[in-house]
Amino acid sequence: MRNLAFSLFTTFTALALAACGGNDPGGSGGSGGDGGSAGAGGHNPLGETFTRVVVVDRSGGASERQDVLVTFAHPFAVGDVPSGATVGARIEGVDVPLQVDAKATHADGSLRHAVLTARIPKLPGSGSTTLELYPAEAGEDDASVSASDLLATTFDAKVSVDLAGAHYEASARSLLEAKVGPAWLDGPLVSEWSVVAPVAGTGGEHPHLTARFDVRAYAGKPSVLVSVTVENDWTYEPNPQNFTYDLAIDTDKESVYTKSGLVHLRKARWRKAFWWGEDPQVHVEHDVPYLLSTGAVPHFDPTLVPAEAALANLDTAYGAKAYEPMGIGLAEEYMPQTGGRTDIGPMPGWSAMWLLSMDERAKRATLGTADGAGSWPIHYRDKVTDRIVSLEDHAYMTLLGNPGDAVNPETGVSDAFPPCGGDCSSPYEPDSAHQPALVYLPYLLTGDRYYLEELQFWANFNMLQSNPGYRENRKGLVQFDQTRGQAWSLRTLGQAAYITPDDDPMKKYFTDRVGYNIEWYKKNYIDNPDANLLGILTNGYSLYDDGTMAPWMDDFFTWSVGHLVSLGFEDARPLLEYKSKFPVGRMIGPDFCWIFGSVYHLPVKDTAQNKFFTTFAEAYQASVVHEGHPEVASMACGGPEMGAALMLQAGEMVGYSPSTQGYPSNMQPALAAAVESKIPGAQEAWDVFMARSVKPDYSTEPQFAVVPRP
Repeated sequence: MRNLAFSLFTTFTALALAACGGNDPGGSGGSGGDGGSAGAGGHNPLGETFTRVVVVDRSGGASERQDVLVTFAHPFAVGDVPSGATVGARIEGVDVPLQVDAKATHADGSLRHAVLTARIPKLPGSGSTTLELYPAEAGEDDASVSASDLLATTFDAKVSVDLAGAHYEASARSLLEAKVGPAWLDGPLVSEWSVVAPVAGTGGEHPHLTARFDVRAYAGKPSVLVSVTVENDWTYEPNPQNFTYDLAIDTDKESVYTKSGLVHLRKARWRKAFWWGEDPQVHVEHDVPYLLSTGAVPHFDPTLVPAEAALANLDTAYGAKAYEPMGIGLAEEYMPQTGGRTDIGPMPGWSAMWLLSMDERAKRATLGTADGAGSWPIHYRDKVTDRIVSLEDHAYMTLLGNPGDAVNPETGVSDAFPPCGGDCSSPYEPDSAHQPALVYLPYLLTGDRYYLEELQFWANFNMLQSNPGYRENRKGLVQFDQTRGQAWSLRTLGQAAYITPDDDPMKKYFTDRVGYNIEWYKKNYIDNPDANLLGILTNGYSLYDDGTMAPWMDDFFTWSVGHLVSLGFEDARPLLEYKSKFPVGRMIGPDFCWIFGSVYHLPVKDTAQNKFFTTFAEAYQASVVHEGHPEVASMACGGPEMGAALMLQAGEMVGYSPSTQGYPSNMQPALAAAVESKIPGAQEAWDVFMARSVKPDYSTEPQFAVVPRP
């Protein structure tokens, strides 16, 4: 059960609890990712509001509604909700019941992430109300909404599958009656249970297709939120393949959804969420500046306002691809597709639009595309543990290599996946080098278990895309990949470790693998006296045969390391300081003209002598020759003469400066991370970058609009 928080405490208690709770915004965490974020939390005594949430009525009614229950998730800065305290809520100075289902904590014991459920006494028709959130004294546990309360009604939700002449089904009611496991939400306002079983018929259980029901019931309300997920993802079940079936989802009251001839892809899953009974019809708007301050999300420019036309276009684009089972929403079907894309960046453009605007259209596109994340063939679940298959249990499993590579030399047992037993084709091609962050923000702000598991599936998949030896087997190293693949894999892995609940066994699993990866980079760069002096990655597929590399890919990696530090992985800070030298040097390095800081390919090595350059001046001289403009080497950096020679404006960087997806835009998050690293020259480099003459309009696509944290 969870606490129902009220602001009933004395000044003495408030001061005492605030004093005993850790409040260092910098945190002390190491590679475990349980350290501090970059937020400025920890300075709010009990009872003092630190953020607000707006609840908008979307019922369309003209009169106010009474006693509305609303659930959402929220991240918190280090120390804002100290250890031993909880979260309280009030409306216009009057406390309201708030159920707090704590999920993750910071190293000091303060609350990192929780699912919150508020009872709002009255909600203006077609209006809104503001919840003030504050740290409060923890109260006594109250009786929880129980499964027996729900089963006293007629509630049922059923999945039916007609496949190859056989009928299979699974019933949420039957599963709840048989056994209720640990609740995801557990308290006096709302409880949520997860039940799972193979779809079954008169001939027995289907060996591959499994139904999962997440059932959320509210106290005293005819309101149940049901999420149905059907999976085809058992890792070691023989004969994996696609299955084509007729689908029906029904409740005891009505038909919810039907689909004939659904092709359920191998290693994929789909989900459908719906209300049984009354839909509260509310929309939640988080406090954007506070979200940005927590360190949990990329620090996008808080002054940026997404353009109305861009939001309308996003809504239109999503409407044309609205999610259905085995759909993917706005994601690119062929993930390895090169070139500028809205989904590539610290977050996809649609997610950044939602984060910065809290607009319902951007939210709908983000959540719908996140629902479709299950359609990709990247899902590997262990039938023994019912969790994402673990490298601890199967250190030699792989998606590449020869059969012998999957054999554990100590035991002689093969971790190879079973061969395909039929049609295993998919219209969707995933990869790590062009992988969007599809589900992290949706889980962060909704607390939906489906999104959490999706995040874990994707983080794990990225570690399976190599020969086991390259990733050092169980360690899950990503150093084998393209630079951009390393960047996005580290981002997803760090986010999974950061936000997975403390009591989830996968928390340690992902945290350990972040640590293993940081240690590898530390050994090969920080502790390596022969590491290059420019601060570039040289492992994996980082370098080209002509001695050049892609600065923009390297910038992705620099930002990702900075993101790890913001998430509390303090052991990554030395790597951030090392990597920050590269974007800073391209802006203010001696005898390096910053106009060329965003070139597509930058020479970094003397191939004749097989030696890396030791100064940015050497890289610049080689770069102007490589770009076919040796004459600009003697010109004033950024002046009219150079601009004319390059067919740019004076002070315009190369590489599509006006574009939100151009190479200067790719560079921006890395420079922002460099400022946060506090290495010498970082702020000066940022100032030069921001003073350039041509910049993109991020109001249409904000995925690279990252700025340094205050």
